[in-house]
Amino acid sequence: MKPAPPLVWAVIWRTALFVLLWWVLSDGRLDSWTVGSGSVALATLLSLRLSPPTRGRVSFPGLLRFLTYFVFQSLRGGIQVAWFAMRPQTGLRPAMREIDLRLPEGIGRVLLINTLNLLPGTLSVELQGRQLCLHVLDEHVSAEAEVRMAETFLARTLRLELEPA
Repeated sequence: MKPAPPLVWAVIWRTALFVLLWWVLSDGRLDSWTVGSGSVALATLLSLRLSPPTRGRVSFPGLLRFLTYFVFQSLRGGIQVAWFAMRPQTGLRPAMREIDLRLPEGIGRVLLINTLNLLPGTLSVELQGRQLCLHVLDEHVSAEAEVRMAETFLARTLRLELEPA
């Protein structure tokens, strides 16, 4: 038996995602599905048009490692930010860092920037080509090492090749 083509799986997963989203937004009201069914269909079609499916893009073991990394870094960053807030005498020194990214252009860079924005103490300011301008709360934090680690986890998750720095 041949596996289903990626389009079939993409339609199934995306429809399920948009159904769940509509259900949450409508508080589970059944009378909202007259509008909801059309909205789900339109959202699914638009998502397929804007981001066509590809086969074998995500590594599930890589995804588990990335999620573990993300949760750990979020906790560590949250504790660090709380420490700075509780002890202002620690000499907090915000800084801007310019870092050349190694992930290829596309979804990998988008996810990297969003990941860095969600981690406490970092904020992506601007992306020009491969160069990311990153705001950090403390200039002593090795921002480049943090970005490299996040890039590595995302590259493994998305099965992408890292470009030379």
